Amino acid sequence: MCRSVDVKQAVLAKNDDLAHTLRDDLARRGVTVVNLLSSPGSGKTELLGRVLARAVGRGVPVAALTADLATENDARRLARSGAPVQQVLTDGLCHLEARQVRRRLEGWLPDDTAVLFVENVGNLVCPASYDLGETLRIVLMAVTEGEDKPLKYPTAFGSAHLVVTTKTDLAAPAGFDEAAFRANVHRVNPGVEIVRSCARTGEGVDTVLDRALATRHAAPPHRPPLAPRPHDHGHTHDDPHDDGHRHTHDDGHRHTHDDPHGHTHDDDHAHTHGREHTHPGDHVHPHDHPHPHDEARPHPGDGDPAHDGGHDHSHPAPAVTPAPAS
Repeated sequence: MCRSVDVKQAVLAKNDDLAHTLRDDLARRGVTVVNLLSSPGSGKTELLGRVLARAVGRGVPVAALTADLATENDARRLARSGAPVQQVLTDGLCHLEARQVRRRLEGWLPDDTAVLFVENVGNLVCPASYDLGETLRIVLMAVTEGEDKPLKYPTAFGSAHLVVTTKTDLAAPAGFDEAAFRANVHRVNPGVEIVRSCARTGEGVDTVLDRALATRHAAPPHRPPLAPRPHDHGHTHDDPHDDGHRHTHDDGHRHTHDDPHGHTHDDDHAHTHGREHTHPGDHVHPHDHPHPHDEARPHPGDGDPAHDGGHDHSHPAPAVTPAPAS
């Protein structure tokens, strides 16, 4: 007798189990994890760099893990803060998973770390469904992206503990309607706090850091499940004949990143950023492998429980020496 197996749910359940264990392990060490989600170009790296520098200046032990499809550019930028930083190159994978975070932290995360910031891949779709063991999830959006973005990406904004608008110095030229944006955020995530930020002026930098530190000793606020349950796909359609009620339709579609072949790779190079040191002239070996899959498509071998041998498709990147905080 054949039995139907929901592989997608199995993959997410496995990730959730790993994330729960990771969160507990880090909590026992006094580490809180902040997961940063946004679209590409939102300014999250620049803002994170300012937050790290502010933490270093205030004597707060912080660290950062940053993920990209290719290049170590963001790790180099963040290392200027003076905080320990490690890059993960996902080689085409459009999101991070709990197993990748756990593996990259082994033997690297400084013992005195109070807050670990995880800069996810620039994408508001795939990362929204994956718990990374975070205590605080922050979703960022530049004012140039449009007030209706929370409605277009309800899973990401709906699962946020904190929403941050970036590049607020461009709000007027962009014609950004802040009231409409806030209404749209609260439509998908009622009551969530919204913070304004601008890396150029420093607006919001201390607020983001303070919110991260506050989660070390307090339970995070409630948030909806990170992924829709079976047959509940989170697609809400506004009825043109609005009678004051919202109409939700189950369309039978789930968007995940599973591969029936389960091909994953792990080169396990122990390259890290932060406490380790390099010298000018050291050769950097980037793992920039061309890949046929882009950010908008699922990546082969992503989390298939039938074939996952514990290998990680991402590549740790070469070391970068943090510069003293200015």
